[in-house]
Amino acid sequence: MEPRLNEYKQPIGFDLPDWKGAQLPGREPLVGRYCRIERVDVERHVEDLYEAYSTATDGRDWTYLAVGPFQSLEAYREHLTKAAALADPMHHAVIDLATGKAVGTLALMRIDAPNGVIEVGHVTYSPRLKRTRIASDAMALLMTYVFEDLGYRRFEWKCDSLNAPSRAAALRYGFKFEGIFRQAIVSRGRNRDTAWFSVIDSEYPAVREGFAQWLEQSNFDAEGNQREKLADLIARRRAIAGEAGA
Repeated sequence: MEPRLNEYKQPIGFDLPDWKGAQLPGREPLVGRYCRIERVDVERHVEDLYEAYSTATDGRDWTYLAVGPFQSLEAYREHLTKAAALADPMHHAVIDLATGKAVGTLALMRIDAPNGVIEVGHVTYSPRLKRTRIASDAMALLMTYVFEDLGYRRFEWKCDSLNAPSRAAALRYGFKFEGIFRQAIVSRGRNRDTAWFSVIDSEYPAVREGFAQWLEQSNFDAEGNQREKLADLIARRRAIAGEAGA
């Protein structure tokens, strides 16, 4: 597509005549097929979360995070108390609907409502949550909330460029890789180059449909194994959207 030109023959972006900004996230819980996402509450969630994280056999899940691992419930309570008091990042617990227990956390952060940009970060999944339908359901819920309920134009995912599992998760969830910010921050006394990913509003419908198809019970066999991969379903939906001129 040829760029638009202004009166000085300079290329400029497309107009957004009706843009009035997005809404700030609220406190309402989000309920999906397998999980509920709700604002972190120390008294309700701290013991479940500490227990869930303690099922890991070592501390590797915390390597690329700025905090943890936590050696005691009280140490984790201190951390969660500080996190729960923040408005940005806005930390949420992921609740397994089957057990009613919190099994991980994530946050909405770098919230820029005037420009319609928001990020999911501080993704801290316990072994009870990783590689489960709950994890994908949580991301589908969050995307629906961000794009449909709050009206954001851009949803970001960022991680340490050396964090291969996080980069793979971003791509699986339909985020597109945008590049590396070199020497972006210092974390735990180490350099961190940051990998950037995003989904924008025009891409969201295809991502949403891919998630919906993947989460259908018919996509799993009697042993609970997936029949089709989420990334493949999203890619197929994107191809269809492209053929339709979307």
